[in-house]
Amino acid sequence: QLYRDARECLTLLSQRLGSQKFFFGDSPASLDALVFSRLAPLLKAKLPNGKLQQHLKSLQNLCNYCTSILSLYFPWDGGDPPAGAPRTVAAEGGEAEEEPHKRRNQLLSVVVGLAAMLAYAFLSGIVSIQRGSAGPAARQPVAVEEEEEEE
Repeated sequence: QLYRDARECLTLLSQRLGSQKFFFGDSPASLDALVFSRLAPLLKAKLPNGKLQQHLKSLQNLCNYCTSILSLYFPWDGGDPPAGAPRTVAAEGGEAEEEPHKRRNQLLSVVVGLAAMLAYAFLSGIVSIQRGSAGPAARQPVAVEEEEEEE
């Protein structure tokens, strides 16, 4: 039932789009952003069950619609990223680092997480610090030793 409804929805979207560039003419609207956000992953992702993806690929105008938006708003999607986009830098171990300060940010997030957990533990009363007096009269082992000597 779910696949049938999804196929029907894709067919209706295809009919509504027709041969237009966008759903409401020559300029994109919020509906275009919403529809593209659902269609592009369905079109581009590798899925374990490709029934719905195959149906989308059979609707040529929706495929052209996604390709047009990708090339118009994401021109680097198969080529070089723009100057402001994060670049992939090859590390010595063959691993790619997407961010220049990735390790620092990971460590910082761990420290902030630990600090938040400790603050919660102290504020909620799970953990408390009790201060005792440091004088010799407050020490109980001394009193216990005195009792043992009397016996």
